[in-house]
Amino acid sequence: MQARGGHGRRVIITSETLPVKCSEFFLRTGQRQVSGSIFSVPEAKADMVFGHNSNLKHGAVTFHIQTEDRGEPHSLIDTTVYYQGRVLHRRTNNYFDLLPIDEDREEALKMRVEEQHRTVIEEIRSGYLQLPIPVATSAMHSPKTRSPQAQQPASAIAEPKTLSLELTNAKSWLSGRHAKLVVTVREQTGVAVADADLLVQIEGGADDNTFRGQTGPQGHALIEFDMPRIIGSDPALVIYAEHRAAKGHLRFALRSKPRVA
Repeated sequence: MQARGGHGRRVIITSETLPVKCSEFFLRTGQRQVSGSIFSVPEAKADMVFGHNSNLKHGAVTFHIQTEDRGEPHSLIDTTVYYQGRVLHRRTNNYFDLLPIDEDREEALKMRVEEQHRTVIEEIRSGYLQLPIPVATSAMHSPKTRSPQAQQPASAIAEPKTLSLELTNAKSWLSGRHAKLVVTVREQTGVAVADADLLVQIEGGADDNTFRGQTGPQGHALIEFDMPRIIGSDPALVIYAEHRAAKGHLRFALRSKPRVA
């Protein structure tokens, strides 16, 4: 279905949704926001703003994931993960490469919003994105009214065993566009972990930005790849490790080197 926004701009409405519980779009006009409807305000230009909202049950907790295009003036895609109203994780990428937005680029933007939303959901489901669960205030003041399981510390219920990761060549892992990561995985006791599955992601990277590896008998792994093109505003190198029920991750912010005149 098609309609006309302010100043004659065509707005495309789509019923396509992600394979999650809830998905919706937003139309912003000036300071007003309406879900699922189209209207025209003479003094402002209408922009199509795509967004998705999902409730994800993961173990004993339910997260709310919201992804939103903040509009062409900001050119940012924001994904926020909430638990009982509290922000646990936020991910932001820009789409400066799609400006100015036309009909073809609007469709590409819609797909990019969906992909970022789906990626965060899958990372939570797989356990690669570990979210700290806040301790409820009521849980600390009424221990006699709850079951023995509920009286356990929050970390004992919600948090899996943690692995310790070390990027042993942290100062020399990148040469030009070629990345060479030497990663060591240990238990909290310092014991090396063999056969741990590793996943490396470049947040804010374009195209295929996921790379995998596995530790050897001494807990070491070598992962090599060519760096993808960076399009996000806050790029980061993230290394996830998983071995049986234990998980861990490292995150390094990526900053471009200043050019010397």
